[in-house]
Amino acid sequence: MSPYQVHLQQLESIPLAVIRRQAQKSELPRLVPECCGLVWNALRAQETKGGRHVAIYWDGVMNVEVGAELQGPFADRGEVVHSATPAGLIAWATHFGPYTQLGAAHDAVRQWCKAHDHELAGPSWEIYGHWQDEWDRDPSKVRTDVFWLLAAS
Repeated sequence: MSPYQVHLQQLESIPLAVIRRQAQKSELPRLVPECCGLVWNALRAQETKGGRHVAIYWDGVMNVEVGAELQGPFADRGEVVHSATPAGLIAWATHFGPYTQLGAAHDAVRQWCKAHDHELAGPSWEIYGHWQDEWDRDPSKVRTDVFWLLAAS
């Protein structure tokens, strides 16, 4: 039995400020924090309030967008541009634990979709919980929500 509870939900898109890249999976542990930092610098420079960090994986070629939720006005600045999470019917699960183990949550959502006859549309994304000091001491509490867009029926 999977440790993940998968949810099915209709979601609106969330506005984001992101940096777009094409990356290898092996580059993600460096790329995601680096891009998040660059996006936060751009948000601070414009005195724009941001939310949680986000990484969107648009396709199997690893076209990714990494950044933060927007909670105020933002003007594109260099490589930091507007984007949004996909909207529609979503299958998602919450992962508690180190980022290196996120693949298990993605696998659980994909397996649940297959078992329940839901076709994946392609994009997936991760929304990282706001860092808590206790996570430094106990990485098993690190929260990340994993989302997959489903194909229209």
